[in-house]
Amino acid sequence: MGLFKYNIEKYTPQQLMVIPLVLFVMSLMVLAFNMAATGMPVKPGIDFSGGTAVTIITFDSREQLQTTFSGYPLTEIGDVNNGKFLKFGTMDDKQYQSLTQLINQKYPDAKIDQIGESFGKSLQYQAALALVFSFVGMAIVIFLSFRTFVPSVAVVLSALADMVMTAAVMNVVGITLSLGTTAALLMLIGYSVDSDILLTNRVLKRQGKLNDKLMGAFHTGMIMTSTTLAAAAALFIVSWFGSVQILMEISAVLLIGLVADIINTWLTNVGILKWYVLKGGGK
Repeated sequence: MGLFKYNIEKYTPQQLMVIPLVLFVMSLMVLAFNMAATGMPVKPGIDFSGGTAVTIITFDSREQLQTTFSGYPLTEIGDVNNGKFLKFGTMDDKQYQSLTQLINQKYPDAKIDQIGESFGKSLQYQAALALVFSFVGMAIVIFLSFRTFVPSVAVVLSALADMVMTAAVMNVVGITLSLGTTAALLMLIGYSVDSDILLTNRVLKRQGKLNDKLMGAFHTGMIMTSTTLAAAAALFIVSWFGSVQILMEISAVLLIGLVADIINTWLTNVGILKWYVLKGGGK
């Protein structure tokens, strides 16, 4: 990572945290707006909101499909190999039967999957519990590991900011919250903690000048992050060309989260640790 020179000696902790703080506040505003509109911080996908997913073999254009299904709550049209992937919102039994009849007549090889609204709500509740328990468990482990308030809070805040910023960008670019993207968010919690623990251990448990320790941690951390970014980017490209929607969404969430982690680890967390050390904390 010799191409990047990480020297923040001339910046105060407050200056380091300005950009991440602005991004964090903007992200909270995006999530609050989406919460008011949909009832969830991130727009729920069919897994959580319920609905009907249809895979058809066709060369019809998006406009033709929108015309064909104009009488039904068509919410999304995606590309798959030699066909299209359609998502419909919740419908009553009569409308659903009408839709399946139309699909079977026009696209006899179609695959139809339905998720009930109540089942989707149940999955939504379970996914929310998984995210909350994972985050709380991570915070407990961090506090038990460092047993020092400020560094522990810095790690937890950085992880929280990673999640909030990633969720906000998901709303902006149109990635819905599904079982796959929930798994990606859970992976981000673990990755964020890894990079923050590396930074905190280097700063608090090694001897030397603060700036030298930060530069050493940055070079090691960025090598780790670069390899993960490359793997996520490769997965995104392959899934894009292969039209594998779920893998494309997972890799996109990972890419967004890793970029957010770079900002929050090397600006937010570093700013807090620098303030802590200059105030006499640590060795």
